[in-house]
Amino acid sequence: MVLTFIRKLYLLILIIALWGSCTSSDNADHRSNRDRPNVIIVMADDMGYGDLKSFGGDGSIETPVIDSLTAGGLKFTDFHSNGVVCSPTRASLMTGLYPQEAGVEGVVTAANHRDTGMSPDKYTLAELFGEAGYTSGIFGKWHLGYQPEFGPIVQGFDYFRGFVSGNVDYRSHIDQEGYPDWWRQKELAPEEGYLTDLITDHGLSFLEKYQNERFFLYLAHGAPHYPYQGPDDPADRTAHGEFPVLGSRQDIKGAYVEMIESLDQNIGRVISFLREKELLDQTLILFLSDNGATGNVGSNHPFRGTKGQVYEGGHRVPAALYWHGVVEPGESDDLILTMDILPTLAEIINIDIESKTDVTGRSFAPLVNGSEGEYEWNERTVFWRFREGKAARKGDWKIVINEDSEELYNLSKGIDESKNVRENNQEIFSQLKDELESWERSLDDEIIY
Repeated sequence: MVLTFIRKLYLLILIIALWGSCTSSDNADHRSNRDRPNVIIVMADDMGYGDLKSFGGDGSIETPVIDSLTAGGLKFTDFHSNGVVCSPTRASLMTGLYPQEAGVEGVVTAANHRDTGMSPDKYTLAELFGEAGYTSGIFGKWHLGYQPEFGPIVQGFDYFRGFVSGNVDYRSHIDQEGYPDWWRQKELAPEEGYLTDLITDHGLSFLEKYQNERFFLYLAHGAPHYPYQGPDDPADRTAHGEFPVLGSRQDIKGAYVEMIESLDQNIGRVISFLREKELLDQTLILFLSDNGATGNVGSNHPFRGTKGQVYEGGHRVPAALYWHGVVEPGESDDLILTMDILPTLAEIINIDIESKTDVTGRSFAPLVNGSEGEYEWNERTVFWRFREGKAARKGDWKIVINEDSEELYNLSKGIDESKNVRENNQEIFSQLKDELESWERSLDDEIIY
């Protein structure tokens, strides 16, 4: 009880201080920090849109730090992961491409994909920052290849401590096929610690070391992906042993809450460090999830569908950008995808991405910089594909094609995708289906399904 009280008191102090920094009137003193800020990306794993109070959740999960970042920054209400499962979204984040263009449409599984991964020939976000003179570190989940030749060090990161599979035991760091999975650079390096704390510990060590240089920090958390283990739960998995993949805890909803609240507290540790070192106004922080919540636990309210499905609940995710003194608090309902992050950051740090690589994503830097006007990405048609599910969206119109159905939705009249309006809008349906099929024909066959 005493520890819980102290933790909540600490968070309250943190939130008050953070909100004060968000609303201070000395923004003019920070305008010089528009030039090549530090960048921190925090990615949650399988967190649903409705899990957070700041995105319409019921508040049963306490996330005061994330909610404060959202309130004090730019909240995206129409942000989408490029994938409806883990690996594809991470491929898009790294490359600025559709997952299929990056060669990763499905999960790079621990059982069947141990000898393959995203091609090292792909130009990555880490390489972009490296060429701009930044030191880069990824701590946590990679999930784009199990062997070192597909790992983050080969793909441009300077530092890596974490795991390469889709999930690990939060204590023993064993993947779901029973393999030890905790790495330092290119070598296995077992280490004790609760996963969420450990990822943050290494992130803070990185920040301590490079606080006086420009840095790019990617905190790729495992939470709240299964196995469902709270901070006080023991290890379930042993190397090459038998164990319940989801974890042994029966109260998975309780564990899920504890995992998200632990994640929130650990993000608070990072914010505290930045404030203490007077780095908040020099650091752009982007928070997002890699896809929607699963059907077992978590909330994608008010959307239909779950992780693995191309309905909104599978890919519309919570996302917010915080940059003290530069980005004014507000909301954006612009249609943005994970693949848009690379070109956006390239523009913000003043790097000509077109001279480096071809990207499909489009920069939303005008939103970050407070520019006015309509943005071209709202008029583009965007696509999702996973297994038998396909979707295409342009504006408020969205088609969803499953193995046994072809549907059309007007999201402005039904965000929950409950009313198929194809019958009365056949021309719009046909146009979107033609665009989807044209996009599919443009894809390479070299794709990890």
